[in-house]
Amino acid sequence: MSDPTPVIDDLREESEELDALVARLSPEEWRLATPAPGWTIAHQIAHLAWTDRAALVAVTDEDGFGALVEQALAAPDRYVDDGAEEGARLEPATLLATWRDGRAALDKALRASSPGARFPWYGPPMAAASMATARLMETWAHGLDVADTLGVTRPPTDRLRHIARIGVRARDFAHAAHGLTPPAEQFRVELTGPGGDLWTYGPEDAPQRVTGPALDFCLLATQRAHRADLALTAEGPDVDRWLDIAQAFAGRPGAGRPPKGTDQ
Repeated sequence: MSDPTPVIDDLREESEELDALVARLSPEEWRLATPAPGWTIAHQIAHLAWTDRAALVAVTDEDGFGALVEQALAAPDRYVDDGAEEGARLEPATLLATWRDGRAALDKALRASSPGARFPWYGPPMAAASMATARLMETWAHGLDVADTLGVTRPPTDRLRHIARIGVRARDFAHAAHGLTPPAEQFRVELTGPGGDLWTYGPEDAPQRVTGPALDFCLLATQRAHRADLALTAEGPDVDRWLDIAQAFAGRPGAGRPPKGTDQ
């Protein structure tokens, strides 16, 4: 992924698709509660705008990003929610314009970045392609929250390939986030993309593997569906445990969504 252009293009498309979904909403709909506890649709978009702004600072102002990290360390339990809450208080039109301006600026900065450059983040430093992949993953995941709230089904696209890849690469991080030692051996992951083609990761002869739809793996890795509701097959005890804790996002493990048909 040395050339970040393809994933930056896909991030733009993912954002525009979500933009088209929320641009038509009434002020009352912006205040609808989403599956994320305490977050409305406005909170979801405000969070994306807030994180895009943080990413832009990381790409363009390393010292400025250091100040953002200090703010996060000062209030680790409130930092993300406070950012979403601040944006959610804006009028919908203002919030939408803020999100559009921020993601356009980030798009421009990522495309203009020097080849091989790495940027600071709340976890390990990231290259432009990795930064765009992380933003695409979050945009897709929070877009699902919005779509679920509105009762809209968004057909999966090949843009999921980026999210699947980051989910696979985050295997060891997911273990560490749960205080577990990552397995020494690599896994084989075989996912069926939306178009029917096979996406593969890891050694072909690995004794432990995951198979199933790419959409289901992405839902699991972003904690937008419970494992019990997904058609993923685990072969091997270590890979089975991984599917219980998988996460593609940085930060503390989330509670995820409960199985369908339960109240909590």
